[in-house]
Amino acid sequence: MPRTARTHAETSNVTKLPAIDPKVPICALPPVPDRTLPPGINPFRASLIIVNGRKWVNGTRLHYYFFDQAAPSAWVGAEPQREVVRRAFKAWKDLGIGLEFSEVANPADAEIRIGFDQGDGSWSYVGRDVIDQAPDPNERTMNFGWDLTTPYGWVTALHEIGHTLGLPHEHQNPKAGIVWNEQAVLDYFRGPPNNWPDSTIHWNILRKLNLAEVSGSTWDPASVMEYAFPAGLIEQPAAFRGGVPVAAGLSPVDVQEIRGFYPALAPASDPELVAFESRRLTLAPGQQANFRIKPTMSRRYTMQTFGTSDSVMVLFEKRGAELEYLAGDDDGGEDRNALIRHRLDRNKEYVLRIRLYFAQMAGEMAVMLM
Repeated sequence: MPRTARTHAETSNVTKLPAIDPKVPICALPPVPDRTLPPGINPFRASLIIVNGRKWVNGTRLHYYFFDQAAPSAWVGAEPQREVVRRAFKAWKDLGIGLEFSEVANPADAEIRIGFDQGDGSWSYVGRDVIDQAPDPNERTMNFGWDLTTPYGWVTALHEIGHTLGLPHEHQNPKAGIVWNEQAVLDYFRGPPNNWPDSTIHWNILRKLNLAEVSGSTWDPASVMEYAFPAGLIEQPAAFRGGVPVAAGLSPVDVQEIRGFYPALAPASDPELVAFESRRLTLAPGQQANFRIKPTMSRRYTMQTFGTSDSVMVLFEKRGAELEYLAGDDDGGEDRNALIRHRLDRNKEYVLRIRLYFAQMAGEMAVMLM
């Protein structure tokens, strides 16, 4: 996860680990295609779409599911393993972020579906790729390939959930200035405990993220999203020729960044979006607007943004204390505006959330319920 300047923000749920030779198995992200954008698109516009496009709309409730006995037996995790994952979700939530997490008993109700195949390593899709790349409820979006009840297992659980929140590998930040001894990297990761093919090594280590995918300027080697590396793999910066130790947990910058993108919400203060009244949106890239909708009659409604902008818009139904996802639309990079058509009931309450990627002119964007 690309970083801004360091902060002394507090950390929580941090397990102290000694600086050891990091001969440990490493997360291997599955390769996914880049987001397709129109040829000739403004590079600044493209960068804002890409950096924000995998993040969730703030206020989303993400549901996670552990595969049970109906799944392949290798995917089923023992209760102590599941409990570590539950605690790791809580550790992220306890930072005060606006996302919510709930465990569910049916894979069809889950965006995050978790297996424990010990022969498949540890991995997760990144952010909204969990729904774009694994739409089948019988597919995993996350797997844990080693024991989570150890200190390193705890860090692994935090790391994989970080990916699901939209965070990439920290060492792939092109602004980090890392120069690899590529042959040493290949030789090390081809062997145990990872035993990776060269394609996996290139995708997860040697490949640098596109500059459009990063939002900060520095590298945080203490991040929970950072790999541990032994001596001899990094040539530059010189300070890390001796290696990068195993992460101790969530770093201060992890805390700062996740709170920045998913700040705590106060839904009771959301303004109401009334039918046929246009609401102007004055948002900066990455910012979000939230509205309550209380229909006066039951019918099919249209919700649409207006203006030269790129955004993602999501509609939720309020069900008790929870919000249930109903529909969404992402117009990023397209020559149109975000639009949702859905039937709303006058006896129910809804929430509409809009996160801006890019606007041609600041403040020249609006939303209307029709």
